[in-house]
Amino acid sequence: MKRDISVAIERFPIAGHFTIARGSRTEATVIVATIRMDGSVGRGECVPYARYGESLESVAEQVQNVRAAVQDGATRKDLLTLLPAGAARNAVDCALWDLEARRSGISVADTLGVRLSPLTTAFTLSLDTAEAMAAKTRANAQRPLLKIKLGSENDAARMEAISKAAPNARLIIDANEGWNADNIEENFAAAARFRVDLIEQPLPAGKDDLLTQIKRPVPICADESVHGDEDLDGLLGKYDFVNIKLDKTGGLTAALKVKAAAQQHGFGLMIGCMVGSSLAMAPALYLAQDAEFVDLDGPLLLARDRDGGLRYEGSTIFPPDTLWG
Repeated sequence: MKRDISVAIERFPIAGHFTIARGSRTEATVIVATIRMDGSVGRGECVPYARYGESLESVAEQVQNVRAAVQDGATRKDLLTLLPAGAARNAVDCALWDLEARRSGISVADTLGVRLSPLTTAFTLSLDTAEAMAAKTRANAQRPLLKIKLGSENDAARMEAISKAAPNARLIIDANEGWNADNIEENFAAAARFRVDLIEQPLPAGKDDLLTQIKRPVPICADESVHGDEDLDGLLGKYDFVNIKLDKTGGLTAALKVKAAAQQHGFGLMIGCMVGSSLAMAPALYLAQDAEFVDLDGPLLLARDRDGGLRYEGSTIFPPDTLWG
C-alpha cells in the first residue's frame, strides 16, 4: 500500500503577544504534514519563518511538491536532496520518523539509542520597555532559566532591570541580530555586569566578523548564522555555542548531523524552537538530552496547546507519551 501525505495549516493564539527586534505577533501559525500508511499515521509540525524567505504558501507548496516521492516510498535520507533545509523538510522528515515508529513498534528513542529524561527549558520574555520587562521577569522569577528578547536601544537598562527582578535565575539574552558596531561592546559589558550566561546572535548573520576582533566576556551563541553543518567552519572564532532548530536544519535527520558536527568542532549546544505547539517540540527533545541550554518553551507561550500535548510543570518538560515518536 502506498503512503499518503496531506498538509494542514493550524493556528494557536499566543498568550498576550510575542515581540522580538523584528516585530510582534499574537498568533502562532504552523503547518502539519500527516503521512498515512496501512492504518498508521505519522505527523510533523513546522513553523514557516519570513526571516528565511518562507511563508505558509511557499512551505505548503514545497510539501506538496514531494507528495509523489513520499507516496512512492522516499526515505528520510532521500528528503535531504528532495527538499532544501527549512520548515517544509522539517515537517515531512518528522512525520516520517513518527510513521516509522508507529508502524514498526520501535520508538524513535530506541532507534537513536537515546534515554529520554525530563529537561529544564528556558522561558522567553518578549521585548518591551525596561519597566515592563522587569514586571514580566518578577512574575517568572521562580523559573531557573529566562531568555530575554532584546535588540533595541537602551538594552543595558533592560538587562539591569531584569537582573534585579530575578536575582536567582540564569539569563540568556537573544538580540535577534539587533545590535551593531556602535553598541555591541557596551552591551557585552552590561551582560557581563548583570550575570548573563549566554548572548544569542548579537549581530546580523553574514555581518558578524566583528566578533573576532572584540573581547567576548560572555559566551556567544549563533542562531541565524547557522542552518547546516556546512556553516560551522565559518563560525569558529566568533561563536562559542550554536542554536540548533529543526525548522532551520530541515528536520531531525539533518539536525542530528549538525549536532554531531558541532560537537566535533567544539561548540556548545542550545536546542531551540520557533513558537509552535508540542508537536514541534517533541522531536527536538531527542536532540536536547545532552545540550547545555534547552529552549523548547513554545507551548508555554501559547494561550492553548494542541490536545495531547507535552506535559510541562513550571519549566520542566516531560518526554512525549503518545504524541510523537
